[in-house]
Amino acid sequence: MATKKNIIPKISNYLLLEIIIVVIGLLTLNSTVYTVNEINQVVITELGRPIKTVKKPGLYIKKPFVQKVNRFEDRLLEYDAAARRCVTEDKKYIFLDNYARWRIVDPLLFLKTVRNEVGAYARLDDIIYSVLREEVGKYNMMEIIRTSDREIISTEVTWEEERKREREEIEKIEAGREKIMRDVTKKSDTVTRQYGIEIIDVRITRADLPKANTDAVFSRMKAERNRISNRYLSEGEGERAKILGEMEKELAQIRSEAYRKAQEIKGQADARATATYAQAYEQDPDFFNFLKTLETYRETLTQKTLIVVPLESKFFKYLIPETTPID
Repeated sequence: MATKKNIIPKISNYLLLEIIIVVIGLLTLNSTVYTVNEINQVVITELGRPIKTVKKPGLYIKKPFVQKVNRFEDRLLEYDAAARRCVTEDKKYIFLDNYARWRIVDPLLFLKTVRNEVGAYARLDDIIYSVLREEVGKYNMMEIIRTSDREIISTEVTWEEERKREREEIEKIEAGREKIMRDVTKKSDTVTRQYGIEIIDVRITRADLPKANTDAVFSRMKAERNRISNRYLSEGEGERAKILGEMEKELAQIRSEAYRKAQEIKGQADARATATYAQAYEQDPDFFNFLKTLETYRETLTQKTLIVVPLESKFFKYLIPETTPID
């Protein structure tokens, strides 16, 4: 019995030792092997000191326990800033919301300078706002709000000329928001490279005016648009008068030509009628006189015509026979 009792503790001790060895082996293996995927990049540090960078996906080995795997994103990251006040060249205040797309291009330098994404956001906030404020201060308000002086293709024949005149009256856009943001992106990227960061793009998402200036700006914009619309109305009235004048001129020409044609046709008809009358008179003078008298009756005698002539007048010889007694 004593022998059996001694064997059981020995077995338990062996099992516990095996378990400890397995656990230590697994921990060692886990601390030795690491993977890198497509969306990550790794910096290996040894006792806190960076020693190498791994970007290619795959399975790798490191020194257990003394070396540490520091993972960083290899994808595009977004930075979204809160609205901040800037001053334009024409001394107007404007609140700008902006965002940026960026990526870590040098993870080793990134780790040494900003450590992590939290530190990177703090640096980006200072750098981008500083550059944005500097660039906005070089241009007037319209440059920030509008993008460019690009032409708008239209089917209207005179639209291009009207747009040209309008641009001459409204503030000239020399750069536009697109160029300003390209400059902000380029200058910000130049600064962030020392932190292992590449700025891909910086954009303004919203531009607001202080409430105190909103009414004044809107009034000015309204006045400018009213002035331009009044000019268009005036030009439209001028074109209308011009078109009506040309139309009246053409109409007068058409009427004149029509009258000339009518008179020509009437003259030809009168000549033929005169010839016909002459021929009829030569053939039968009495019948000719009869027809001419009937024609005169038709032209002069209507329902409301009042003629006072003696009954003996030859004018009524076909209406009142000579045998009719006169009272």
